[in-house]
Amino acid sequence: MTGRLLVAAGGLSGAAGVALSAMAAHAGGANTTTAATFLLFHAPALLVLGLADAGRVARIGGAVLAVGLVLFAGDLLARDLAGDRLFPYSAPAGGLLLIAGWLAVGASALFPRGLD
Repeated sequence: MTGRLLVAAGGLSGAAGVALSAMAAHAGGANTTTAATFLLFHAPALLVLGLADAGRVARIGGAVLAVGLVLFAGDLLARDLAGDRLFPYSAPAGGLLLIAGWLAVGASALFPRGLD
């Protein structure tokens, strides 16, 4: 089931990234541009992690990436669109989760398929 959720998250991330890129081009907003960029370059990673025969550690990394992306991009969008943040430290927390997710994906290469 996690694979299907990662594919869904990748698809939503890609679609939101394209929509927000268009919005940023017409309405401006540096935070919106940054959020769109993050959504677009994480979308393929989420798709690959969901579609590949990734082990448990890689899929957990993908889930952490998805949560971090929601917090980071969501906070940037809230700043541009609502003039306020999601909650204190949501962007830094999201950024730390993105880093942790990428580290988990990288670390998954160290685990033999049967042990993860």
